[in-house]
Amino acid sequence: MPNFDGRDPDDAGSDFAYTKGAWLLRTLEARFGREVFDAYLRGYFDHFAFQSITTDQMLAYLDENLIRKNPGHMSLDAVKAWIDKPGIPADAKVPVSERFVAIATARSEFLAGKRNADALDAKTWNTQEWMYFLDGLPKKLSKAQMENLDAAYRLTGAANAEIARRWYLVAIRSDYLPARDAMAVYMTRIGRRYLVVPLYEALAKTSDGLAFARGVYAKAKPGYHPMTQASIEKVLKRK
Repeated sequence: MPNFDGRDPDDAGSDFAYTKGAWLLRTLEARFGREVFDAYLRGYFDHFAFQSITTDQMLAYLDENLIRKNPGHMSLDAVKAWIDKPGIPADAKVPVSERFVAIATARSEFLAGKRNADALDAKTWNTQEWMYFLDGLPKKLSKAQMENLDAAYRLTGAANAEIARRWYLVAIRSDYLPARDAMAVYMTRIGRRYLVVPLYEALAKTSDGLAFARGVYAKAKPGYHPMTQASIEKVLKRK
């Protein structure tokens, strides 16, 4: 059993395992080449179809069917370092996205007042690009900046749950009250712990936000999973 040092296991979850895991797969693809790695993946999925496997089984198959058949690209010990050791290996190649670089530049210009929100060309952004833009914003924006973004892209009431969660976090930190009605609808309609608990945590940092969060929870509670209820109630009882 994992040792959580007295912490609630429900509080230990994050997207780190998914991100690091995806990075490892990209590294394998880069080391062995797309054609070789694609063929390996096809065999992997066929071999383990409709099964749940352990990490040791995955590594054994990887060693036999990719590493040993294609020597000189990446060792099994190097793969295990990704899995067993903390952090990211020092020799990991940091991916660079030209799209993200352009978005970071546009974000900086918007924050510096050199570009209005409607000049960001963000209507063509996909979900991941919006997530990157919103995650990189400072903790608090001015009222004018919030209004500018909201007017240009109607982020309050956004149908995309990932984009909405990030926008509402910025709205909470920036005390942007026009987002609250739509935020309440979102928090009532969405039950996934990952999406709603961060909003309750952000709201609970101020007395006004805490009162709002408690009012929303009173209505939303029946639709939440018991694990989500327990996490939210822990937050709301802190003050």
